[in-house]
Amino acid sequence: MANIMSEQPKRRTWDIPTRVFHWMLVGLVCLSIYTGLTGGLKEMDFHVKSGVVILSLVLFRLIWGMVGGTHARFADFVKGPNHVVEHVRQEILAGKPSASAGHNPLGGWMVLALLMVLLALTGTGLFANDDIFTEGPLAAKVSKAVSDRLTTFHHWAGYGLFTLIGLHVFAVFSYLLLKKEDLITPMMTGTKVSNGEDATYGSPILAAIIWGALLIALWWLLLAN
Repeated sequence: MANIMSEQPKRRTWDIPTRVFHWMLVGLVCLSIYTGLTGGLKEMDFHVKSGVVILSLVLFRLIWGMVGGTHARFADFVKGPNHVVEHVRQEILAGKPSASAGHNPLGGWMVLALLMVLLALTGTGLFANDDIFTEGPLAAKVSKAVSDRLTTFHHWAGYGLFTLIGLHVFAVFSYLLLKKEDLITPMMTGTKVSNGEDATYGSPILAAIIWGALLIALWWLLLAN
């Protein structure tokens, strides 16, 4: 299997905005986990700010999923249940090389799940409180009872994120060890061994404008006042 894959050429797969989004999100999620678990005054200030940046990244990715490069688009990798079952049966259980140049059908649903959990996590975090000295930017806009309920949901969404991260890391290393398929390097270089065609890349300038506008708007609305 490894020989078959090595004979295939490397094709353009992930555009620069998708790669930058991915690794920025990894770094910021790690920062948010650390600051959230540490819980000091300075750490929680960073926790709130990193949450706002993560929210801007998630909103950007939802937009980029419609206007980005070939394999960044949801239409390319969000498949129905039949495609997922076929992928598991043919490419995982039978050990055949992946037929997907971008996200495979199972990975596509993982992407959606991560985005939805992060959206829920950052959204509820805006209204959360720790009953000591830290509140989300919009906590004062709702009653204490509502803030407390959203804080509980925020914590449960955090457990959901831990679960998805664990599954994601497990899947990446399982593909590497069992199928000899490297999913990490292509997300760094943008190219991947594939028998498909080169992907169309989305414009980094357009991506920077979209994300910059989202970040500035959120920062001004939530943190500047």
